[in-house]
Amino acid sequence: MSVKKYTGAAGGWGSLASTAKHLLKSQNVAKNIKNLLNANQDHGFDCPGCAWGEEQKSDLFRFCENGAKAVNWEATSRRVDGDFFAQHSVKALRKQSDYYLEEQGRLSQPVCYDAQQDKYLPITWDAAFALIAQHLHRLDHPNQAEFYTSGRASNEAAFLYQLFVRKFGTNNFPDCSNMCHEASGYALKAAIGVGKGTVTMEDFDHADAIFVFGQNPGTNHPRMLHTLSHAVQRGAKIVTFNTLKERGLERFANPQSPAHMVLGGELKLTSRYFTPNLGGDMAAVRGMVKILLARHEEALLSGQQVFDVDFIAQQCSGLDEYLAQVKATPWSLITEQSGLSQAQISSAADIYQQAERVIITWAMGITQHKHSVATIHELTNLQLLFGQIGKTGAGLCPVRGHSNVQGDRTMGIDEKPHAALLESIAKTFNFTPSAEVGHNAVQAVEAMLRGESKVFVALGGNFVAAMPDSQYIQQALSSCELTVNIATKLNRTHLYPGKCALILPCLGRTDIDMQNGKSQKVTVEDSFSMVHASQGVVASDIREMRSEPAIIAGIAQATLGNEPIAWLDIVKDYDQIRDLISQTIPGFTDMNQRLQAPGGFYLGNAAAQLRWATSDQKAQLHSYPLPEAIISASQRALTQNRIFVLQTLRSHDQYNTTVYGFEDRYRGISGDRNIIMLNSDDISALQLSAGDKVDIEALWPDDIIRKVSNFTVVEYAIPSGNAAAYFPEANPLVALANYGDFSFTPSSKSIAIVITPAAKQQRIL
Repeated sequence: MSVKKYTGAAGGWGSLASTAKHLLKSQNVAKNIKNLLNANQDHGFDCPGCAWGEEQKSDLFRFCENGAKAVNWEATSRRVDGDFFAQHSVKALRKQSDYYLEEQGRLSQPVCYDAQQDKYLPITWDAAFALIAQHLHRLDHPNQAEFYTSGRASNEAAFLYQLFVRKFGTNNFPDCSNMCHEASGYALKAAIGVGKGTVTMEDFDHADAIFVFGQNPGTNHPRMLHTLSHAVQRGAKIVTFNTLKERGLERFANPQSPAHMVLGGELKLTSRYFTPNLGGDMAAVRGMVKILLARHEEALLSGQQVFDVDFIAQQCSGLDEYLAQVKATPWSLITEQSGLSQAQISSAADIYQQAERVIITWAMGITQHKHSVATIHELTNLQLLFGQIGKTGAGLCPVRGHSNVQGDRTMGIDEKPHAALLESIAKTFNFTPSAEVGHNAVQAVEAMLRGESKVFVALGGNFVAAMPDSQYIQQALSSCELTVNIATKLNRTHLYPGKCALILPCLGRTDIDMQNGKSQKVTVEDSFSMVHASQGVVASDIREMRSEPAIIAGIAQATLGNEPIAWLDIVKDYDQIRDLISQTIPGFTDMNQRLQAPGGFYLGNAAAQLRWATSDQKAQLHSYPLPEAIISASQRALTQNRIFVLQTLRSHDQYNTTVYGFEDRYRGISGDRNIIMLNSDDISALQLSAGDKVDIEALWPDDIIRKVSNFTVVEYAIPSGNAAAYFPEANPLVALANYGDFSFTPSSKSIAIVITPAAKQQRIL
């Protein structure tokens, strides 16, 4: 392992060098060059990485460094089949790293777990489908099955999946949004009537200020840096609130800019960079509003105003209660909880007030706390006070992770289905789906642990690595009668099979999907509610892989027969699936025709048009007191040692649970993932040195010991009292019961921990 400060800007030659390295690692160089040239292009495929949208202009290259990693990782020439599993027991594979498992290549043959041999053995597709149907028919009730969805599933796959599951009789739809942006959807739906962001890509061309909360776009959605850089170049100000100093929010060298690449230029992105305490963003925004409220009241004395009084009067409710809450919040709590001074918060308020058009954007640094919904409501309240919704260059922008996580929810992957969706399904397909609220991801695990849920089917994803309390997730899956994983690559979840288990290999975004002699396209929805087509263009060795829609149809046909549709016929041409979507899902009328437009079509957003689908037809300001403390009294009572607040995060060589390598370039860390980033003063106070090994124990008021050992201390620019470690290595520290109010999202950004020297010290720096 090594730690060396990275001095370059984000992007630039470092990005190109990394892209080339991963291209060579794919062992499929020529084809992947062609793949990359078709990524995010019209008549090409949608990048399997993030959900950032496309600017409406022609570019030869529409991929970023981490998008290139995702493409090269998926489009590798290596294959995993029955011969591989014959050589490796499940017990042996558990000892390997997550990187090793996926690095073996693409799954290419359906396999079934044999407990006696502790190995996966080949099985035919028909036998696999029959086995799934057999287990589902054995259940006493459909609610004994859990149907998980990854955000990489296409709209077509998600629509068929939810239709099959609802016809089967349950709304148990745990999905990956439960782990990331559930708080965004819940909060926005309650406040403005739409659980999505209100801005389009074009709005970034007109914003005067862009406030960035709780995200690291240089690693997690690098194409956002292009959008931010264009805004800065025309004079917009970027204000960042993020606990860690991240290079991608500081300086950017555009790989597509000759001036940057040839002349060594770079662009300073952030005008002001604030590093609040973990969980302190709500307090920081409350402080901004408190300052702006005082200015507004002073302005009223002279017949002027700071808030948009007309907008509030015409469009909003809940103002008086919210402003009373703001006035009642003491500055001592605001500064203590945020970790920022009143002067710092005031400078942020200055930029906000001076801007005519403001976009507020956020990601999982906001959504993975106990009080995430309250924090997003605080952000929304600020925008409403100034009428910063419903006009060009302004609005709310949650930045989603997986490339179709938003689309999956639009298609009906929702454990709490709306009545309108159920009515539409009933009308289109002539059956009455259940209205009973199903299980989210946390509730699904709890039901499996209690022995109530007996079948787990996963449409993509890596459930074990994505969820908190790792040992209990493993136990939950292993207790099932049947686990089914539809996947492109081997991952940790496959190594905790139920009593019976299947791995079903599926096509990826880069693959050509041939059905009935015709190449098919699928669709995705990005963070800006744009729906566009995705179609593989390069021939690959698919062996026995099948498309996700074809696999779902096979399971449904074996389980339900031709009810409520002729499943096997419908997947012969995906236009037929889209015709059903057009009939069922609002906003998708004439879907096939509208997809022909370059860039696809926009679903629209009622709130952006000042139409509020709330209980009083108004945008609602919500009022909450600030949390009494980020670390609860019950947690503090568990130790006499100093308590830190830990967040889990990704490295630069990573996308969600997929680890592409061991280089976290912008943070200057390479060679190891079992690390903890600490402030230099905290390292000294603990009588440690950079490079020391430590044990980390989480504090949660139950009788379970949650601990990871032998993590290496890394000095980093992070506020005192805060810490950071990689996901999923630190997931065992997050209690399953430690989730957000209203959202059930794991609180992976506010974990109370104590740090002690490891039993066996070995400095490695």
